[in-house]
Amino acid sequence: MIDLDDIDRQLIRALCEDATQSAGALGRAFGLSQPATWRRIKRLREAGVFGARRVDLDLEALGFGVTVFLGVKLATKGRVSLDDFERAVRAIPEVQTVQHVLGLFDYRLRVVAQDLPDFERVLRRRIMTLPGVGNVEANVVLSEETLPGPL
Repeated sequence: MIDLDDIDRQLIRALCEDATQSAGALGRAFGLSQPATWRRIKRLREAGVFGARRVDLDLEALGFGVTVFLGVKLATKGRVSLDDFERAVRAIPEVQTVQHVLGLFDYRLRVVAQDLPDFERVLRRRIMTLPGVGNVEANVVLSEETLPGPL
């Protein structure tokens, strides 16, 4: 675990809001020089604080107006390899995240679709035909807000 001071936390929050900000702009905002800000960001990156750089897509603008969280309970854990299920579910383009979880379900999936009929097609033709799928529970996302996290 890396030791963070208040400026590190402010930098992390600012970059979470807009990762395109330059070290110079961030430095001006926090009373640091551009090189000092860049060194802090480099130290945080090397410590693994920042994961992969990704583009945050607006799924609705791309035609995916429905997001559904699925709880998936495997029917027979012993006969079906978890690796087989995970490999098969990762091949479905509408599945955005796959989480192996403890609790009522074995997996939690985030699935996007154009609309509810499109989601039903993905559910019936792709999800329900995966190896070992037993019970499935769907929760349609009505609204979503991304929070900055624990810092």
